Amino acid sequence: MEAKKLHLENSLNELEKGKSLIPGGVLGIRRPYNFVEGEFPVYFDHGKGGRVTDIDGNEYIDYLCAYGPMILGNREKEVDDAVIDQIQNKGFCFSLTQKYQNMLAEKMNELIPCAEMSLFVCTGSDATSTAIRLARSYTKRTKVMRCGYHGWHDWCVEVKGGIPEKLYEDVFEFRYNNLESLENLLKEHGDDTAAVIITPLGHPLAAPITEPKEGFLEGVKELCKKYGVVLIFDEIRTGFRASIGGAQKLYKVTPDLAVFGKAMANGYPIGAVTGKAEIMKEGESNVFISSTFFPNSLSYVAALKTIEILERDKVLDKIWEKGEEFNNKIDALLKKYPVGARISGIAPMMFITFDKNEDGSYKKKRNDFYTQLIRRGVFLQPYHHGYICHRHTQEDLDYTVKSIEEALQYLTEKY
Repeated sequence: MEAKKLHLENSLNELEKGKSLIPGGVLGIRRPYNFVEGEFPVYFDHGKGGRVTDIDGNEYIDYLCAYGPMILGNREKEVDDAVIDQIQNKGFCFSLTQKYQNMLAEKMNELIPCAEMSLFVCTGSDATSTAIRLARSYTKRTKVMRCGYHGWHDWCVEVKGGIPEKLYEDVFEFRYNNLESLENLLKEHGDDTAAVIITPLGHPLAAPITEPKEGFLEGVKELCKKYGVVLIFDEIRTGFRASIGGAQKLYKVTPDLAVFGKAMANGYPIGAVTGKAEIMKEGESNVFISSTFFPNSLSYVAALKTIEILERDKVLDKIWEKGEEFNNKIDALLKKYPVGARISGIAPMMFITFDKNEDGSYKKKRNDFYTQLIRRGVFLQPYHHGYICHRHTQEDLDYTVKSIEEALQYLTEKY
C-alpha cells in the first residue's frame, strides 16, 4: 500500500529562501536532487540517538548518520559532556597546542596497525591531500594512482568545474578488485609514481559496496613495494567503523599511510593521517601543514571519549551483530520480492541498489522505493550507502525491515 506523502512545507520554503542566499540553497551531496526531490526533507531540526527530526516535525530513523560520523548516535551525552567541560573549564583554541594531540596520537599507535606517527586536520579531504603531499615529498615523485572517492580538493574531485587540468593531470584512476588495471598504470608510470591511494573497502559513488577479492589488497601492496610507491589506505569511512583498527585490521593488510576521520569523533570535525614514521617525518620541515583550526582541541577531546566508549562498551562488536542480522533479513526480502534490487556491504555499512537495465526503469523503481521508505520515517539515501550506529535499537531495525517489505510490496504491485 502506498504511504501518505509527508508534510514538508517548512523545508521547501526554507530551501527557496536559501537559494537567494547560498548557491543552490544547499551545497554538495546534501542538495535535494541527491535524494528524491519533493519527498525528502531538506533541513533537520534536531536529533537524538539513532533518530532525527526535520523542521516540519517529521521524525526518521537515521541510517545516513551524517554521511558516516555518527558511530554512537546524536547527542551522545558522554562525548558532549567532555567537550562542554573543555569549553567551560579550559578553552580549546589557542596560539599553542594542548596536550590532547599527543594523547590521541598515542591511542592511534595503540589501535591502528600502520600507525607510528600521526597528524590531525579538520576534514577527510584535508587528510587525503596531506597524505598525498607527504608521499610526494618522501618519494620525490609526482604521479598518483587512485581508486575511490577521496574528497573535494583539486587533485581528486569528481566534478572538474573551476579546476585547471594541470592540477590533476598527474592523477590516474584504476579499478577496484582489478589488479591488472593498477599494474598497467605502474608499468607505464611507476618510476614517477609517488602514491597509490585506495579505499580498502570498495564504495564507489552510487554503486554497490564491494569487499576486496582474495589477494587484491595484498597484490596492491606488493606492486607498491615493487615500484617504491607509498601505499595509502583511505579509511575515512571504514576507520573506527569496520573495526577499531580500520579495514586494514579487518583485512589484515597494512599500508604505509592511512587517513581517518568521520566516526572517530562522533560528529566533531576531524581528520587524521597516520603511518610510518619515516614518511610522516616529511611533515617536520619538508612539507608545510598548518591551519588556524587544526590544533582546535574540541575534536581531539571528542575523539578520545568516542574511542574510549567504542572500546569500553565493545560497540563495534554490537554493531556487527545487529548489522549482520539486519542485512540478512533485508537480503531475504529482496529475494522474496524480485524487483531488481540488491543489498551489498558489510554489517556496519550497507547499501540497497537497483540493477541498471536498458530501458532505465530501474530509476523509477529506485525513486519509488526510497520514497516509500522516507514516507514511513526511514532515512536512507538512494545514491549513498547507509550505516548502523550504536543507538539504533532493535525496535528501529525491526520497524525498518517491516517498512522495506512494505515498500517492496508496493513496487511489486505497481510494476
